[in-house]
Amino acid sequence: MSLIQCKSLVKQYVDKTVLHGLSFELETGSPIALVGPNGAGKTTLFSILCGYIRPTQGEVTIFGEKPGSSALFNRVSALPQDAQLDPRFSIQRQLMLFAQLQGFSKKQSKLEAERVLSLMQLSDSLKQKPAALSHGMRKRVAIAQALIGNPDLVLLDEPTAGLDPVNARNIRDIVHELAGETTFIISSHNLAELEQLCGTVLHLNDGHLQQQVDLTNSDGAEPQLAFLTVHMDKCSPDEFVNTVKTLNGVSAVTPSQKNHFVIDYNPINAPLLDQQLLRCIDENQWDYRQLIKGKTLEEQLFSN
Repeated sequence: MSLIQCKSLVKQYVDKTVLHGLSFELETGSPIALVGPNGAGKTTLFSILCGYIRPTQGEVTIFGEKPGSSALFNRVSALPQDAQLDPRFSIQRQLMLFAQLQGFSKKQSKLEAERVLSLMQLSDSLKQKPAALSHGMRKRVAIAQALIGNPDLVLLDEPTAGLDPVNARNIRDIVHELAGETTFIISSHNLAELEQLCGTVLHLNDGHLQQQVDLTNSDGAEPQLAFLTVHMDKCSPDEFVNTVKTLNGVSAVTPSQKNHFVIDYNPINAPLLDQQLLRCIDENQWDYRQLIKGKTLEEQLFSN
């Protein structure tokens, strides 16, 4: 059974259409990224999936059930971007309340609150109120709330927005650790972060599904075309393109952003092209900042 099926999904308000006939199918497994500019329809899609609002037209199911159905109780959870904690109560007491709302007994809710706070490395802070916590700690508490009851699907809206690198990495590590038992759908503008975490990307723009990208090579077949993405520094673009084109196996060298180049090559004919490229850079006394095997997610979504 599919995780999510959307068929011709439309959402209209009085004078504006926010979603224009979205159709896609998602499977359980590795995290799924939802990307697009502000106003693309990401929050509206999240709200429909959570059952907060209904589509104007079309159909959507989660595990074969309609969003908001009692059959999805405890199976689907969400973290809105600006989720707030009640300043009057300790974080343990708040999470116990949410657990009890999901059917846990008082004793069970205490254990469940302690479990999810431990997952988020907040066991030492469970008696504290939100005002005593840093922004990153409050964000982790909100994610802990979304994990109560071990839901099968968790929707996270900008889970690392505004966090310092350490807290952001902690959250990525938690998502990676739990991905085997819980499927995450993550809405974010941080493409580099999503590229580390996700296996599938939905790209929305102006309420339309621009593309659905699979970041994995799931069939196990040897690819006939592969890519290197290199960020150069202090190098003539024309000289770089003309020189790299002469390397064995290279079929194209395409400038993208400033000082960024995407190299298309046959990995069967040139399995060690990355090493050849580094030798070429050294021999020509060029400087480079980054070399990535494959296209970056940004290149895959926006290069055309």
